[in-house]
Amino acid sequence: MKRTIKYYRIIWLKHDLPAGLSVFFVALPLCLGIALASDAPLYAGLLSGIIGGLVVSLISGSQLAVSGPAAGLTTLVAASIVSLGDFKIFLLSVIVAGLFQLILGLLKLGVIANYFPSSVIKGMLAAIGIILISKQIPIAIGYDQPDFWTNGFLKLFNLNDARSNFSDMSRHISKGVLLVTLISLFVLYLHKQLFANKLKLIPAPLLAVIIGVFTNFVFINLSSEYSLKQTQLVNIPDNIFASVTLPDFTKIFSTVEIWKNGIIIGLLATLETLLCIEAIDKLDKHNQITPNNRELIAQGIGNMACGLLGAIPITAVVVRGAANIDAGARTKLAAFTHGLFLLLAVLFVPFLLNKIPYASLSAILIVTGYNLAKPKLFRNMWSLGWKQFLPFLLTIIVILLTDLLIGVSIGLLLSIYFIIRNNFKEEYKISKRVLNGIESEYIKLNSNVTFLNKVSLRKILDEVAEYSVLTIDGSDCNFIDYDILEIISEFENKAHDRHIELHLIGIEKVNVTAIH
Repeated sequence: MKRTIKYYRIIWLKHDLPAGLSVFFVALPLCLGIALASDAPLYAGLLSGIIGGLVVSLISGSQLAVSGPAAGLTTLVAASIVSLGDFKIFLLSVIVAGLFQLILGLLKLGVIANYFPSSVIKGMLAAIGIILISKQIPIAIGYDQPDFWTNGFLKLFNLNDARSNFSDMSRHISKGVLLVTLISLFVLYLHKQLFANKLKLIPAPLLAVIIGVFTNFVFINLSSEYSLKQTQLVNIPDNIFASVTLPDFTKIFSTVEIWKNGIIIGLLATLETLLCIEAIDKLDKHNQITPNNRELIAQGIGNMACGLLGAIPITAVVVRGAANIDAGARTKLAAFTHGLFLLLAVLFVPFLLNKIPYASLSAILIVTGYNLAKPKLFRNMWSLGWKQFLPFLLTIIVILLTDLLIGVSIGLLLSIYFIIRNNFKEEYKISKRVLNGIESEYIKLNSNVTFLNKVSLRKILDEVAEYSVLTIDGSDCNFIDYDILEIISEFENKAHDRHIELHLIGIEKVNVTAIH
């Protein structure tokens, strides 16, 4: 026992402590930025990061994944807060989402992500990226009252509202904020270049925030008109836990929207988590496989804790997980350590967090949105053909026009249509053969013929010429649907009147005399 404790202490000091510190620097600005994009209190994003680190990491079976607020949920969270009208009521939806994930995990339904086509998932994430960018534009240019944005992406471009929206926004543009945004974007761009290896010792989001804080510090000391207003800086209460909003359980059954939003958040958080876990497992040099159902249980408990404590929902996050691996993490203590650092920052240095410009956070989120909806992604989906590109594009368009659930549902239906069409169009083959010296039309039924083949088979039978010979061979079929047997039996009754000589091989006739 003592040797085990000593071993883990050495691993933590040598690998997991520095990795946790590195992930903390990545997660801190993202927690704030995602809360900002979600139209939630900023402390709610920090609490999510703390819960993801201190709670989920201990329950999860993953050694390297890191949980926290995710960019993929921002659109849904913002829309839910608006539709429910009160953050206290929204927290009930977060609890429902966690309960939904917990049930999925207990029922061992972690395979759910496998039933969503990748084209639809990629379309969903691309649409979220586009909306994420659009929501950050007012903040990035200094517009500190972006109320019109809460009604949806296309509200801005509505003919009745566009002129007043842009006119209103132009009056609130701040040159100082715009400059901080451009500098932050340049830093993030520079960080990715090959020649900037020394810069890569500091995580890109942290570097952007540091440069943003320093830029505003210079403006203030020069008494410049570019100095940012207090409304354009992060505002974390000194005593964060005294300001936390808790859920209002008296409203739990007040509207079905609470449950509907909760299940949608839970489903999307589940998809994002399982996809992230799969990606992290692929990056893991030690080839450790995360148990999906245990991960859903951990995420469910984490999201229930988020709802109870006033935080926004969480998922496993690729950015944090990848940063954790790059920093040399070995065990889940690295993720726990990052949560501990977030807690210490909130408790002891909130005054430092309040120096961060919103502009720097919006720049980070614009880059995050761009990474979700890169032009390269669209080109790649186009190269895969229409069966992949159409569900991808339709999912994006419908999400932008309506909402996430409708967009994913429409994209899923189109994908199912292509799957059905592709899987069942080859369940029979038509050819001409010579049987007993007579040329005959020959229909060979393959392995499984279902009701999905009804329309096409009926059309082919109707087109059989009079005074011909037709053979239908079902000898190699594993399964022939009753609907198909019914159509063939009906055709047999008509064949005599059309002078068609019909031969059936391995096909059971059914009684159709009672059919009306």
